[in-house]
Amino acid sequence: HMSNLYIREKLMMNNKGIAKLLNLIGIGLLVMIIVILLPLTLPRVFGYDIYGILSNSMEPSISTGSVIYVEKVDASQIKVNDIITFKMDSQSDVVATHRVVKINDDQSFVTKGDHNKTEDAMPVNQKRLIGRSVMSIPFLGYISQYLFSDYGIALIIVMFSLTILCWIGADYFKNKNI
Repeated sequence: HMSNLYIREKLMMNNKGIAKLLNLIGIGLLVMIIVILLPLTLPRVFGYDIYGILSNSMEPSISTGSVIYVEKVDASQIKVNDIITFKMDSQSDVVATHRVVKINDDQSFVTKGDHNKTEDAMPVNQKRLIGRSVMSIPFLGYISQYLFSDYGIALIIVMFSLTILCWIGADYFKNKNI
């Protein structure tokens, strides 16, 4: 009888250990999801647009595969040497991010990619300006591109589901009486 009580106590301690482990795994998964998604979502709350850099035209200042944060600013605030993001033309949603090398008399911007040998062919008029780049994070663009693909969305759903399952399992083992 005494040995049954001892075994029962040991098993209950094991259950509590399993519960703690599952709880920690669940917390770890949730923290991973937050750490991955936060830099791709939170800046939007503060009014920044987020763009992935797909070419090397701004190397070495901004690496291919980086994410940049773009602050909406009035065109009058743009100065030579600012890195701006703009629509390639007024009919398109395709954007570019280049450095302002000159401001024309008509207040249009002459831009050039740092890696490019020549200035861009067309000056950027103020209507095409999206904003000024304030920060970039290398490689985050590659991660963002993957996360917002079908596989990436599925991965986030699986991770979130595993988090919930870990917590359900932890609760089960915590309350299980042998």
